[in-house]
Amino acid sequence: MSTETRRDVRIVILGDAIISAAGDPKGMGWVGRVTSKTPSSFPRIDIFALPAPDETTSMLAERWQAEVQRRFSAETENKLVIALSNHDPAAGISISRSRLNIATIIDEAKRAGIESFLVGPTPHRNKELNGEVEHLASGFEDVADRRGVTFVDCFRPLVEHEGWNLEIETSENGLPGQVGHGLIAWLVLNRGWYEWLGIPAPE
Repeated sequence: MSTETRRDVRIVILGDAIISAAGDPKGMGWVGRVTSKTPSSFPRIDIFALPAPDETTSMLAERWQAEVQRRFSAETENKLVIALSNHDPAAGISISRSRLNIATIIDEAKRAGIESFLVGPTPHRNKELNGEVEHLASGFEDVADRRGVTFVDCFRPLVEHEGWNLEIETSENGLPGQVGHGLIAWLVLNRGWYEWLGIPAPE
């Protein structure tokens, strides 16, 4: 009798503080919500979230390789989720540089046998920056499309969302709460997560 070999998948999630549970009274964050809806035994899927508060794409480009090397193995399927922050415009980083930073990460990851998945930037609580954040999100989406990488748009679905805006406007640190994290999780789960993992969505 043949025995099917169980897949062993490791996922590293890199991003700013939004991939932590900061601001969420349930202490789950969107990553915890996505993890709770992702099978963990067959296939085995281990998820490692590594937030860096206020991180720009340039800062991410400097740290990503060291982070994944500590957690990936030659014996596992290695996957990278990049939760793109909205900090680049305020940091004075041009959209072309932001695009190049992310394109380089995706290309280098692919050469290392690592599949990428992009979660786009969320709206900023400083509405004056949101025009630039929208252009940034479109730029990241184009980078992903050119490389056949899944991109989850979190800007357009949330920019006018009352619950999202109420939370980030009243938050001390500008991070979403329970509603916002739930919205991001829903977008991720319903915009290609299971297809990227090669598993059926739970019923």
